[in-house]
Formats: sequence, structure tokens, C-alpha cells
Amino acid sequence: MATVTRWKELEFTIRFLTPAFLGDAEQKGRWRTPPFKALLRQWWRVAFAAQHNYGASIAAMREAEGKLFGNAWLTKDEGGKPKADFSRSNVRLRLAHWKPGGLPRWQNLEPSGVIHPEVDRPTIGPHLYLGYGPLEFKQGTSLKREPAINAGETATLALAFPAKHESLLLQALQLMHLYGTAGGRSRNGWGSFVLEPAPDSALAVPTRKWDAALAQSWAHAIGRDDKGSLIWKTKKAYSDWCELMRDLAIIRIAVRTQFAFRTPAPHAQPEARHWLSYPVTKHTCEPWGTQLRLPNSLRFKVRPASVGNNQLVGVIYHMPCLPVENFRPEPSRKQIQETWRQVHWLLDELTKPAGERDFHQRIKESKWLEKVRPQLNGIALQRIGE
Repeated sequence: MATVTRWKELEFTIRFLTPAFLGDAEQKGRWRTPPFKALLRQWWRVAFAAQHNYGASIAAMREAEGKLFGNAWLTKDEGGKPKADFSRSNVRLRLAHWKPGGLPRWQNLEPSGVIHPEVDRPTIGPHLYLGYGPLEFKQGTSLKREPAINAGETATLALAFPAKHESLLLQALQLMHLYGTAGGRSRNGWGSFVLEPAPDSALAVPTRKWDAALAQSWAHAIGRDDKGSLIWKTKKAYSDWCELMRDLAIIRIAVRTQFAFRTPAPHAQPEARHWLSYPVTKHTCEPWGTQLRLPNSLRFKVRPASVGNNQLVGVIYHMPCLPVENFRPEPSRKQIQETWRQVHWLLDELTKPAGERDFHQRIKESKWLEKVRPQLNGIALQRIGE
């Protein structure tokens, strides 16, 4: 007798909190299903890794993922011979509409400029800094391809999947809600969204000792140190996303410019800042060339300050992992660890009152941080656990 699959159906409203750069075939902003399915898969992998106490192989995870979300790569043994084991997705997603975005231009959105000590101008546009690529400078900050999806836009997302997978998928949806961002430059906070109602998962947010997480070369958990989860949020609640993104730009600039380059470019060996993300403008690392890409594992997200509140907060979280083998990270493991330890320290300093922050040693090592410091005085963070 054939087994009857019991299906679970869920429905959420996706509401963007910051503009999103979800490009269609012409790179113009449009609501589309694929970015959200990709996000669901991404956070499902995080949930899967935690379920197996970070001991499952990538091959085992890929097999489980392929059977759930569909695949064109799995094989099975049949009579001693490999046979294709391709399958369709068991997770069905549908957006209520695929409309173009409602933000036709960036006019009057860019707030006052911020100091970037390595740029040969008094100030730069913070939105342009965090969104360069989808945003460009053309008589001010402007969209490279119009339109974008605007903050406040919504669409209904319907899902259906076999009920036996509900636990991990619910956790993945909860992680999307808490940490998910979609589209271009989303690791900088663009494309922040919430799911309404918030997914209700009984499973905890996966965290792992951050240095142990360097055993893997993919982002599989939020880091944790002796003080708790590596998650910070702004103490201030903002009335609009424009000013909040400005402050997140200041933090990103400080995180990066605290690492001064010690040798002239092009660099014969990787320096500390190269390990944050790569490429670095005007600072090519010769062993890596110009084609390698290292995404930043320190990510930004914008959230509602509280349920039913129109104000917003910024969230910064670290998903540590070792760079892939192309970067030859093993000989530099100690340097990588020290680099990220310094990032955590800086963010923790921002949890203190401005007058109690001890930047003196870092300023000795990087003159740039001294120029950025006054901008940091109006920003305060706090560690959070979830």
C-alpha cells in the first residue's frame, strides 16, 4: 500500500524594512520567488548542521538537501552501477505577486555624509558605501538600475512541504525572520525583512564557539565567545531606515579601517584586513589575484525595535568560518583568529559609554581609527542573546 504524504502549509507576509535590490533578468528590482527559496535553503543548512551537532559531512548534508529541495546531482547504487537519483523539490513556494519594485529613484534619501579616512574627499555617502554596485554616484547617490523594492513593500509567501520536515523548516524560517536579508549588498543590511506572523520554532538559535566554527569553510552557525553570542544591536531605536543605515556604515568603516596596511600595494602576503573580505579596493593581494571573492562573515540586519513598533534597530552578527582553500588559510590561521578577535573587541567597546572606550592601542596601530572615532561617539551597541 502506497504511503500517503501528509503536507504542511504555511503563509507569511514578507515586509521589507530597508530597500532591496532583487534584480530580474535586466537587473531591475522586482519581487521574485528564487531569492527567498535560496535563503530558505541557506538557513536550512544552518539548522541541519546544528541538528547533527556540527558533525555531519557536507556530502550528507547535500544529499538531505537535494532530496528535500530537489536536485540534479545525486546518484544511487543499482546493481553495482551508479544511477541518477534526481528529484523535484518537496518544498513549494509561491509569492502572491512578481511586481516591479516601488522605489524609482534615490532622490533625497542619502543622509549627511560620513568620514572615510582612506577616501580623498571630506565625506562619502553612507548609503553609497554600503550599497555600491546597485547604487552608484551620478550627481549624488542614485540607483544603477531602476527601480528597487522599497522599504514597507509587502507580498504574501505561501509554502507547502511534507509535514515530517516541519521542525527544521520552521527553524530555518525563524532564522530568516531574525537574520535574513535578500538581494544585492544584503550582508550590509539592504533587503532586511520580517515574516509576519513571526515563525514559531521551539529550537534555539544555533550558536557555536567561534574558533571551533573555523573548522568549516562555510557559514554554519552564529559565533559565540565567553561573553555570549556574537550578536550586537544598536541601543538607539531609529524612526527611519535612512539614518540607521548611516550609523551601520560608520560601524563598518571603523571595523575595516582599524586594520592599517603595513606594506604597499600590491601586497605580497595577505594582511589582516584582507581576511575580513576580499577584494579590497586598491589593495590587491598578489597570491590571490583579482578574481577570488571572500564574502564578509560579519553581517548586518535591520529589525523592528519591538513588536507593533514602527521604530527600527540595527543588528550585527558574526557567522565565523575559515576561508575556502583557494585562499590558503591554514598557514594564516593565527592571523585570521586575531583579526576576528579584534573585530569582536571593537564592537564590545561600542557597548561602553563613549568616554569609557579605550581605543588608544588601536589608534597607535591605525591612524585611520582616530579620524573615525568622533563619528562613533554617537553610536552605542549592546550584546544580545536569542
